[in-house]
Amino acid sequence: MLKAAGAVAGAAGGAAAVGVTTAPSATAAPSATAVGYAHPGLLHTGADLARMAAEVKAGAAPCTAGYARLTANRHAQSGWTANPQATVYRGGGSPQNYAVLYHDLHAAYQNGLRFHVSGERAYADTAVAILNAWSARLTSIEGSADRFLAAGLYGYQAANAAELVRDHAGFELERFQKTLTTVFSPLSESFLVGHNGAVVTNYWPNWDLAAMACVLATGVFCDDGARVEQAVEYFKSGSGLGAVRKAIPVVHDDGLGEWLEAGRDQGHALLGVGLMGTFCEMAWNQGIDLYGYDDSRFLKGAQYVARWSLGGDVGYTANTRRKGAVGGWSGTETAPRAAGVDPAMNRPIWAMIANHYTRRRGLSAPYLTRAAAKAAPEGGGGDYGPNSGGYDQLGFGTLTFTRDRDPDGGRGRSAAAGASGSGSSGSGGAPAPAADSSASTSPADTAGRGAQASPGGRASANDTAAAGRGGGLATTGAADLAAWSAATGITAVAGGLLLLRRRGRAPESAE
Repeated sequence: MLKAAGAVAGAAGGAAAVGVTTAPSATAAPSATAVGYAHPGLLHTGADLARMAAEVKAGAAPCTAGYARLTANRHAQSGWTANPQATVYRGGGSPQNYAVLYHDLHAAYQNGLRFHVSGERAYADTAVAILNAWSARLTSIEGSADRFLAAGLYGYQAANAAELVRDHAGFELERFQKTLTTVFSPLSESFLVGHNGAVVTNYWPNWDLAAMACVLATGVFCDDGARVEQAVEYFKSGSGLGAVRKAIPVVHDDGLGEWLEAGRDQGHALLGVGLMGTFCEMAWNQGIDLYGYDDSRFLKGAQYVARWSLGGDVGYTANTRRKGAVGGWSGTETAPRAAGVDPAMNRPIWAMIANHYTRRRGLSAPYLTRAAAKAAPEGGGGDYGPNSGGYDQLGFGTLTFTRDRDPDGGRGRSAAAGASGSGSSGSGGAPAPAADSSASTSPADTAGRGAQASPGGRASANDTAAAGRGGGLATTGAADLAAWSAATGITAVAGGLLLLRRRGRAPESAE
């Protein structure tokens, strides 16, 4: 994940961070002392896992292609041996070893998936051995501000890997729960409340979204209603930029929701959509409908990023971000236009989101379906370059999220969400179901829909601005740009990136 400080003026006015309370309310999600949570029930339910196994056994496309990508990945082999560390470091000024953690977590997740599809016990045993080794040794996550990224990203991944084998013989469930609640989640909870001592909008949405995913996944895995409520309420009305109306501050009159980090760079915008989709999916599997929250705002934002990343023209409203430390250095920076895009850049994020909106809900999402078709079959960690950005998503969405259309349109799950008090009522104000191409749309459908290039074809200046400033805040990342770009296939440096035209439209006012 690329790293840079950021904020947007007008979101909380640049004041000191104010966190969402963690105290349960009358509308809280179920607490551990009530009914608990469904298990498995993070990114994949028991029904999901059974569906994958049945589809692969039947030789059904495209799940078989997705499974082939899984079995070909070096992390998905039963011979994988863990290399646990007592302390994980991420960020400058420390002996960075966080790659060891994410490689092992992806190996645990991939072996867990392979077990559920194949039924071969050796893969579950490998996943259990990896996770047990880490819970027996890991005591802290340290480093620069990037330690919060490590806690968030790898915390939600750890919980998802463990959820796949939580009932398997030999898995140290209580010890792993303790690791989540004492090593990973406290850093994420602290970040959502205090933002590392920065003004509340200093950090871009991805920082909040990674922390939110960790807290939610920990809450579900540990049957902790207070953590689940903290994460869900932050999505709805949190003080930082990960809250849905701040990550998607403008809805244009064409129905597309401008993604805040489109003014930053394409890689971070894709990461943000992937993290918000992950968050919504985990909540959905517990009966909490955030996909449909606020008139399906996430659908509008994901459609925007999909169209933009495919090279299509999108609206854009300039935004100014405030950054810096509370009571210390501060400044502002304006993102005047959408950043350049490379339509060849790929992240394994689209199948999950496209299948939810088009298959579960029966809604029209043409840009999502095209993006999903172009990315298929999706791989996972190890298939998208050697750097950390290639491991920010667990991936394999073609295998794990391809589903038949739900004749109920998701209404049963939405009703459950409304009953819990944690989701939006009904369909969340989503538009009526409409015919749409499925996630199996041919890549040829995207032909002839190129971008509108701006003169000069230069990347936006804000992509690397302010690197190295701000003291102990998120000052790293500009130096990673070239390596990350090369790993993800961006070869154009000057004149080759597409810049998209700005439409002169009156924006909806941001919260």
